[in-house]
Amino acid sequence: MTSHTNAMPTPQAEAQRLESCYPVLGALSASAHARLLHSAQWMRVPAGAMLFDDRQACEGFPFVVEGTVRVSKCAPSGRELPLYRVGPGETCIISSSCLLGHEDYNARGVTESDTLLMLLPKAVFDEMMAERPFRDFVFHLFAERIADLMQLIEEVAFRKLDQRLAALLLGKGRVLHVTHQQLADELGSVREIVSRLLKSFAEQGLVKLAREQVEIIDPSGLRRMASEGRGAA
Repeated sequence: MTSHTNAMPTPQAEAQRLESCYPVLGALSASAHARLLHSAQWMRVPAGAMLFDDRQACEGFPFVVEGTVRVSKCAPSGRELPLYRVGPGETCIISSSCLLGHEDYNARGVTESDTLLMLLPKAVFDEMMAERPFRDFVFHLFAERIADLMQLIEEVAFRKLDQRLAALLLGKGRVLHVTHQQLADELGSVREIVSRLLKSFAEQGLVKLAREQVEIIDPSGLRRMASEGRGAA
């Protein structure tokens, strides 16, 4: 975790919130439970803060109690491919794999909103892995995240960008207050290409464009486009 996050004490109320988000902690042995709470490093982090970055050492295992962390793979050109988000009750498999494999981070984590999290130091994480409930919890969510990442790989490798953009626009309401750059970031593309595709969508009567806004005009048409046959991305 980067040094600009602000440490805070571990009040009883925050510990209760932690266990409500992560019930598995209540299944730990009494000694392990006490060890975990005693070692907990609480942090309240503002939106837009970088929690970790590529080639940075992993110092601990984060438990998100409030807010959301976006984990992305970044290219030297500045382009990003969002991998997944970590919300309350979820885990970061990049952190898990780095701790288990004694490797540095190979992705970037940034808070999307004001975030409250508890960082479990690496040494204590290693101890907790000896507790079966905790170990099962980590590997169960690890498996779920891997499945999500495999789906993402399939999307990027086999679906054309217009299909992926159509799918991204659906399910977010009739009017999306979003910039073309934000959509490009979600897709791991560049703003110019996304803007060109949106203009094409508008010409087809699928959407109506305004400043930092996309209005869905023909959702059924977008669904047809999103479900078209596979093609090169």
